[in-house]
Amino acid sequence: MLSKTLNISTSPHLTRGMSTGVIMLNVVIAMLPVVGFAVFSFGLNALLVILSAVIATVSTEHVLCRLSGKETTVGDWSAVITGILLGLTLPPAFPLWMAFLGGVIGIALGKFIFGGLGYNMFNPALVGRAVLQAAFPIAITTWYPAMAGNRFTSIEGSVLTFPFAQPVFDGASGATPLSAFKFDHVVTDSADLALGLISGSTGETSAVLILLGGLYLVVRKMMNWRIPFTILLTVFVLSGILNLVDPEVYPTPGFMLFSGGLMLGAVFMASDMVGSPITQAGVVIYGIFIGSIVVVIRIWGGLPEGVMYAILLGNALSPQIDRLIQPRVYGTKKK
Repeated sequence: MLSKTLNISTSPHLTRGMSTGVIMLNVVIAMLPVVGFAVFSFGLNALLVILSAVIATVSTEHVLCRLSGKETTVGDWSAVITGILLGLTLPPAFPLWMAFLGGVIGIALGKFIFGGLGYNMFNPALVGRAVLQAAFPIAITTWYPAMAGNRFTSIEGSVLTFPFAQPVFDGASGATPLSAFKFDHVVTDSADLALGLISGSTGETSAVLILLGGLYLVVRKMMNWRIPFTILLTVFVLSGILNLVDPEVYPTPGFMLFSGGLMLGAVFMASDMVGSPITQAGVVIYGIFIGSIVVVIRIWGGLPEGVMYAILLGNALSPQIDRLIQPRVYGTKKK
């Protein structure tokens, strides 16, 4: 007589208790060193901007769930991730009310309108940032110097700007490394870029910490390593070819890899399980596409940075990649 009951069911067959909440919590843990270094680099300004974005995303998700008669989903940590990522893509002296508005838009238009987590077509944090860039182009391209001596004792006036008032940027710094190269052909030292000792968004911090966070998720089997690897490899190869053709005009691969938001976008945004393809061949195509768009916009586009647009376009292309790249069903012949 059998001592155990044999349950027969269709796939998927879950072997571990890896719930959505557990995965999302681990993503938050992987990003905490990046957030910590951002606060270390830019002080109270960066901390308040990130907190403002997180409060906006969490509260918006809770309110929308209640208004629609659903049980709140803030406990799955996905809204927290959206808020952290949005805050990391913003300048450290960005007005708090604008960061809050971006969080509301990211959740409402980038996630909830599609049906919530698992149904959103685009990365919600990038949807919020895209709207902010279109609505507030001056504020989102005004930078604050890293490692300022008073960063832990003072707050920029622009951060506390009253809603819908014009912000005044007292401590604004010069161009970011990408804009300095784009418009003045000045190349920042790769070591400073890798360590994050530069002006830019709060998430343009230590590339080492971003990569370590991604490695943590890969080891925990919570990230498909092929996506960031393919994106970074594509940028490295294309920029390397251009640099070999004319090193006086085109930057080195190291500069292209460590400057701007490429590391943050490749590791924590493009790898979003919902917005990326499912098949192994599909994620490679997806990564090559995003990496190529980044290089094209940075080199020939009108803007110094193209990571946000590249990932959003990749998200839009992802369903078509899955539709065209279908694996062969076991026991059948490939058409």
